[in-house]
Amino acid sequence: MEEYLIIIFRTLLLYASIVVIFRLMGKREIGELSILDLVVFIMIAEMAVTAIEDTKDPITHTLFPMGLLMIIQITLSFISLKSKSIREILDGKPTVIIDKGNINEQEMKKQRYNMDDLLQQLREKNVKNIADVEFAILEPSGKLSVFEKDQENASTLALPLIVDGKVDEEHLKKINKTNLWLRQRLRELGYTDIKNITYCSYEDGVFFIDKKEES
Repeated sequence: MEEYLIIIFRTLLLYASIVVIFRLMGKREIGELSILDLVVFIMIAEMAVTAIEDTKDPITHTLFPMGLLMIIQITLSFISLKSKSIREILDGKPTVIIDKGNINEQEMKKQRYNMDDLLQQLREKNVKNIADVEFAILEPSGKLSVFEKDQENASTLALPLIVDGKVDEEHLKKINKTNLWLRQRLRELGYTDIKNITYCSYEDGVFFIDKKEES
């Protein structure tokens, strides 16, 4: 009877601890979990199961590494929030799979993403024909963002040209623009320092610009 009471206590304690840890790590949908999120969640789950089964092992031997993983994850999240390059290393970056109606097979190979995957995710978006797709972007989470063609009012995809103060050269190439062109246009609009821009996109001749908040 005593052993069962210990199991119940450890289960409730670990349950409460995991809930607190996941809450502190931040809200995120299951489909949006990064590789690091999944690794941490799996490790914590494995440690919790082991701790419940092995009642002789002190519970602190499980709570300590769980807390350590939480601290590591929060620290990495904070660092990635401040640095786009670190964020891309940790979480990956979006990949354009369909660009202006053309399938980018080279990018699909890099992502080990095949036609069956593409067709399945298009069906999940209720897209019956690839010919109806203007852009399809494979997000770091594995989700496919689809932009269908608008026959009456066709427009280009507003790709981010600046994120966290850094110019995205690949996106500039996609819209046939240069770094020099971007800087000149921004100066005309009164933005002299790109590092002060959090986000900038360009669509149909119009810029959308969000400046960094002064701290």
